[in-house]
Amino acid sequence: MNLTGIIAISGKPGLYKVLAQGKNNIIVESLEDKKRVPAYASDRISALDDISIYTYDDDKPLKEIFISIFEKEKGKETISHKEDQNKLKAYLIEVLPNFDQERVYASDIKKIFQWYNLLLKAGALVPEEKEEKEAAPAKEKKAAKTTAKKEDAEATEEKTPAKKAPAKKAAAPKAATAKTPAAKAPAKASAKATSAKKVAAPKTGSSRGK
Repeated sequence: MNLTGIIAISGKPGLYKVLAQGKNNIIVESLEDKKRVPAYASDRISALDDISIYTYDDDKPLKEIFISIFEKEKGKETISHKEDQNKLKAYLIEVLPNFDQERVYASDIKKIFQWYNLLLKAGALVPEEKEEKEAAPAKEKKAAKTTAKKEDAEATEEKTPAKKAPAKKAAAPKAATAKTPAAKAPAKASAKATSAKKVAAPKTGSSRGK
């Protein structure tokens, strides 16, 4: 049985299911009329998962008491909380023989049976074995869908040829740079000027008288 998220609010009748958490409050829904109301930090809130009943040994979680009642009644409604107190006490002794009769008050006993019947009507008292059986087909369906999706994806991959990566363009060959021999600087003209030789004038011979 999963009682997670089910609470009792002091001063308000019945039980509530937590739907959402706000900044300063929580939104809860009544298990009886499905009305949604806010619950504040100032309210005394008790989570059914945290409630235990005093015994002469260890405290007994409320969940385990509900399981005992469920098995005793074979999944049907139990005694009304409006019955005589002695009847309610006698019934509780049947499902929890060692409960502490000094510390468990009459109002507590009434709440046990009131809450049980309320939870039963709301469909919250489902044995864990049944929960697992009901959850198993859903898990199998989910797993089957996942497997089918994988198979479809694999089949699609097989049909679709793998795209070849585009061939890389061959790099343009680098133009071979012809090694041109460096032009030799023209030989420097000889700085030495050729000296012009002076041509000697022919000597004039003296004319002698005959």
